[in-house]
Amino acid sequence: MPRARVKCRTPLQAVEVVPRIWPKENEVLAVVTRHLKEVPRCLADFGDWSMHAYHAGKPLAERDSQQPLQPELLKGLAEFFARTAAVPKDELPPLRADWPADGDTTGFLHWLIDFTEERVHRPHREHFATLFEAVGIRPHAMADFKGGSPRLVERPFCLLHTDVHRANIIIDGSGFAVIDWELALYGDPLHDLATHLVRMDYDKDQHWEMRALWREEMVRAGLAAHTAGLDTDLQVYLDFEYAQSVFPDVMRAALALPVRAMDDDFRDAAAQVCRALRRAAEPLKLEVPDRRKVEAALRDWHAGPARRPGTDR
Repeated sequence: MPRARVKCRTPLQAVEVVPRIWPKENEVLAVVTRHLKEVPRCLADFGDWSMHAYHAGKPLAERDSQQPLQPELLKGLAEFFARTAAVPKDELPPLRADWPADGDTTGFLHWLIDFTEERVHRPHREHFATLFEAVGIRPHAMADFKGGSPRLVERPFCLLHTDVHRANIIIDGSGFAVIDWELALYGDPLHDLATHLVRMDYDKDQHWEMRALWREEMVRAGLAAHTAGLDTDLQVYLDFEYAQSVFPDVMRAALALPVRAMDDDFRDAAAQVCRALRRAAEPLKLEVPDRRKVEAALRDWHAGPARRPGTDR
């Protein structure tokens, strides 16, 4: 009897820290796999779990993250973004009634900022208030960021993956496939590029190379309008990515501390928090405390009534 490998997935029950506008990943995959043949299909959806085709290979995350990517992989990733952007809107699941109009990039950015404030920062402010305050995160930080953000150039909206990082890139003998589409959005293509650049943590040379390749492949695919304002607006999305990440990053570091945390645990958590604060310092106008102050803040928070289920992203 023939056998085949499949992948079974169960949605995680966790605090929401990133938007999900389409609750059923299988509906997105049904469209995506018609246009990106390498993406594993959803074979069956049973509600609380689903069965997916298995893509043989290993996650890029298993390779040395300090090593630059091969030029052909960089180019392939840029082509991936162009092919994703070309997926027809009329084949995708319906959008929410309040979704920004196609091309309203400023409205799209504001929606993302409002989501961070209303669904990530504000609901957890009480539980993490003392920790946020101690490490310099003001209650109105995201409101200030929104108020100071510029008006963006209008660009056509398109399908976005929004989570193309090393763990979601499966390398096989002949190429790669990008998996995990549950966070897909429909919006400004520069948001997809920004999340990729931040989460891949490229060195400076490969960061700029990917930007250039992304523009080149969009133009080659007949999507030159998607690149309008790249040189000015991409930085706004990079700033937003660093700004929004500081909340789940600080919460995650604190919640990961074991009940009987040792000095090394607090030292490692403080290093994670300091990195998140440094990355968000400019966009959120933060004064980053030194590591010893951050570690002391974590110890004080940990000693209080602070144990809750973790977050994911």
